[in-house]
Amino acid sequence: MKNKISFLIALLMFSFAAFTQTNPVHLNSIGFLPGLPKVASIPHECGEFKVINAESGKEVFSGKTTGPVYQKDVDQNVWSADFSKLKKPGKYYVEVPGIGRSTEFEIAKDVYEFATKTSMRAFYLWRCGMAVHGEHDGNVYETEDCHLNDGYEDYIGNSGSQRDGTGGWHDAGDHGKYTVNAGVTLGLMFYAWNHFQKQLDKIDYELPETAPGFPEYLQELKWETDWLLKMPYPDGSGRVSHKLTRTNFSGFIMPQDDDAKRYFTEWSSAATADFVAMMAMAARYFKPYDAAYAQKCLDAAWTSYSFLLENPEHKRFVQGDFKTGGYQTRDDDDRLWAAAEMWETTGDPVALEDFEKRAAAMNFEIDENWDWSDVSNLGMYAYALSNRKGKKADTEKTIRQNIVSNADALVAKAEEDVYGRPLAGRYYWGCNGTVARQTMNLQVANKIQPNKEYIETALKAVDHILGNNYYNRSYVTGLGIQPPMNPHDRRSGADNVVAPWPGYIVGGGHSATDWVDVEESYSHNEVAINWQGAWVYALAGFLK
Repeated sequence: MKNKISFLIALLMFSFAAFTQTNPVHLNSIGFLPGLPKVASIPHECGEFKVINAESGKEVFSGKTTGPVYQKDVDQNVWSADFSKLKKPGKYYVEVPGIGRSTEFEIAKDVYEFATKTSMRAFYLWRCGMAVHGEHDGNVYETEDCHLNDGYEDYIGNSGSQRDGTGGWHDAGDHGKYTVNAGVTLGLMFYAWNHFQKQLDKIDYELPETAPGFPEYLQELKWETDWLLKMPYPDGSGRVSHKLTRTNFSGFIMPQDDDAKRYFTEWSSAATADFVAMMAMAARYFKPYDAAYAQKCLDAAWTSYSFLLENPEHKRFVQGDFKTGGYQTRDDDDRLWAAAEMWETTGDPVALEDFEKRAAAMNFEIDENWDWSDVSNLGMYAYALSNRKGKKADTEKTIRQNIVSNADALVAKAEEDVYGRPLAGRYYWGCNGTVARQTMNLQVANKIQPNKEYIETALKAVDHILGNNYYNRSYVTGLGIQPPMNPHDRRSGADNVVAPWPGYIVGGGHSATDWVDVEESYSHNEVAINWQGAWVYALAGFLK
């Protein structure tokens, strides 16, 4: 296996070198919005560039590059070509005399619509408990009904007992389902609906009708909340199982072939708190379409929140027999988020006091670098953007100031990075998801204190993911320039289709130059709902 991986890495690095010589101009390969910045990066000495209409072959814009700027982590001198003044819709490419040209791209008002549709449909293609079907670039992607025996209760004190745990989304490259990771994912996606509802609702996602009367976008979120409502212990205590999985990962098989027993696991306080936050949000956003279902969500949130208030100690999830994803985390941030969402939904003064005490204990901090293990930003944003009365004036002022200061720091870091990456200099498992997630930091700040630099920096994050990066490759399967072909995804590895399932953002490298498009490398090339939710949010901000 090690020899195979080494061979694949060597082959891919050789292919990358050949590819970058052929395509030396790095940019967002999907395209650009007419009225927003348009920048290409060239890691080769150059002085001038021109933009060519791809259909007529005529030059439509020319300019001088700026630079170079040397960046140590990529070990490159990089020149920039700014063609923001070109606003006419069409298909183009950038040509640099003596160096070469970029891939073709589009300028259009709806340039991100197909990418958003494809990336959002990726959640539907992750659905557990039903057959799914999709088509992309002439390929057919489908599964049969799966995991209809979810799940067994042996690990929550009911040996041999089984109850309904069907539904929800498979979590990542494996077929498990995890409450904590659902938390940050749904949090991001409910925020996307809150911030960009009009734009998201215009898209036809071509989803099956599983929640009549709901907008398509919310129908997909309801598929996950339907499953989450099955995760609390059946004793009515409000405790919520940490996950529902088999005891160990399966091999690379299709979900319908995964017939091992799957179990509700022991509860954790982080999972319980995330459940509270998700159900409180669901109650708000689903109420206009199904008041009875919204009340069901809110009742479940109250039961679990009451349990948390009565049991303030941290309850860690212990893996024990399980070797599947741990998602083990302290619960401070989860409880803060739960309190914020309960207050925003109900106006309950106990929840408000709970949030404000926890926010003070965290020094009202807003994190640049956050994911499933630290969801405090979601709670801070809920509070800062709320129109409810009763907030402490000093607390609100401090949090809002910190949100703006955080965004200013991201602007500065993206400005310093040669490829416009707001997470400049930091790389780790899943860092591409964080780059996408940082667009929320910027969009929320823009709501508090409008600043075009916040929007432009969020756009740089999208540009980076879609090709303006060291590799001159899209990090999203099926979209953009030379997208990933070998994600760590059991469906993509087990079906008979060469191209992977489309629309998924992969995790990224652990340094600026070590990402590999290798299926076995889960730490570099896996897909996961928490990164995907961030990516949908990032794209939604640029729909028209």
